[in-house]
Amino acid sequence: MRKILIVDDDKKTRLLLKTYLEKNQYEVILSHDGESFLAELHARADQLSLVILDVMLPDTDGFALCKQVRRRSNVPIIMLTASSDETDRVVGLELGADDYIAKPYSPRELLARIKAILRRTAAEAPAARYYRFVGFTLDTMERKVVDAAGNQVPLTGLDFQLLKYFIEHPGVVLDRGLLCEETRGRDAGPLDRSLDVQISRLRLRLNDDGKQPALIKTVRGAGYVFSADVSVSGA
Repeated sequence: MRKILIVDDDKKTRLLLKTYLEKNQYEVILSHDGESFLAELHARADQLSLVILDVMLPDTDGFALCKQVRRRSNVPIIMLTASSDETDRVVGLELGADDYIAKPYSPRELLARIKAILRRTAAEAPAARYYRFVGFTLDTMERKVVDAAGNQVPLTGLDFQLLKYFIEHPGVVLDRGLLCEETRGRDAGPLDRSLDVQISRLRLRLNDDGKQPALIKTVRGAGYVFSADVSVSGA
């Protein structure tokens, strides 16, 4: 699960963002001032997917923290400010911030900015080609899956896309709405069972027992989770 570190001195704002982002499948770590932020950064720098910095803090400011982040990490940074002054925005970007949002803002806007930045950084990162799990190998370049004997597993394009999303997020409970949005570009309606049918078909193709599945498990009331160990390689 992608981890986001947020520093904001307003408790209500921190908790609102934590609740909203966790509902959208992010792990959120909160800090209330510069000192606690730097402690979390030191402990988790290599695990973080993104950092959100409030400019105005009781013991320092977001610009100073941005400098310190950039000294040790290329993690994406979004800065938050109550000022409408363009100078603040320019300074933040010159110091290495990736984006800047003026308060007040909606959590939905922030989520859209987060997704855009993470999509861009994922595209810039060296892509993994092979994902291996319980004897199967998924090849992202040739868009195929083979079993331990080297036999290709018959999958539709949509099946492949769904499986790829699952194995990119092993151990993470993924709700139906998110899976539909990521694989179909739309949310799932309350009566839309197409995703459930597709998952049943995918289990069948992977010899995953439909009654007691070991790979793609149903989490009642929450969604689905891919529970196999996954290894990744570029060749």
